[in-house]
Amino acid sequence: MGITERKEREKTERRRAILNCARELILVQGIERVSMDDIARRAELSKATLYLYFTGKEEIFNEICEDAARSFMESFLPFLQNGITGVEALKCFWNGYVDQFGNSDEIIIIFRVRNHFYPGQPFVSLQKQSKSSHVDSILEVMKNIINQCKDEGVFDPNLDSEMATRLLLSMFSISVDNAARMPTGIKKTTMLLEEMKKTFQVVLNGFAKEGFDRSCLNILDMQ
Repeated sequence: MGITERKEREKTERRRAILNCARELILVQGIERVSMDDIARRAELSKATLYLYFTGKEEIFNEICEDAARSFMESFLPFLQNGITGVEALKCFWNGYVDQFGNSDEIIIIFRVRNHFYPGQPFVSLQKQSKSSHVDSILEVMKNIINQCKDEGVFDPNLDSEMATRLLLSMFSISVDNAARMPTGIKKTTMLLEEMKKTFQVVLNGFAKEGFDRSCLNILDMQ
């Protein structure tokens, strides 16, 4: 390996180490309290050195959010096989969400960073001003699933798909934010996940087309 290649590898590894330190701080302190000074101390770097790798904490936060959103999409998309119904796709989305929530902190990272970028608008902004292409992908996939459910006669054909997407993901955002404030041993309990399922269930039932058998939307049985 030449000198140039080695330097590039070292730079990439240092950037990754900085991102990991910032990620840990976000989970422990909350994103609003994390400063460049905090990140530099955790990474054992001078603040001047930190700025050689990132222009500021906004760039760091966005890259962390992008990584987390990419992780979610990688775990979720393989389940979206051709030919599945909209309801089956909702099940896949829910199971992917629960798996990420229960087994990693990526969901918490996504929502915390997203709330930081869009204060007062939990997680979702469907305008093309996003800082994260992978978060945009999550929004687009959910909107497509909602449209599929409308086309298949499951959801009200007059349902505003963008509004429904905002409502669903904002609901997730609130649940995650509340859970993130709890001790680790509590926030991932079966009881909390069941409570989140019930909330999701109420929202889906509200989307259903008049006369549609809502028992078909029973995500409490979606394992």
